[in-house]
Amino acid sequence: MVQAVQGAGVVVTGAGGGIGAALARRFAAGGAKV
Repeated sequence: MVQAVQGAGVVVTGAGGGIGAALARRFAAGGAKV
């Protein structure tokens, strides 16, 4: 998954907490622009 999002822009709804926050952190760690 990391290579697929590297440099890509992603929008995560509900990133304030729970699953959305975890996804946002994971995408950011993979190099995506969150």
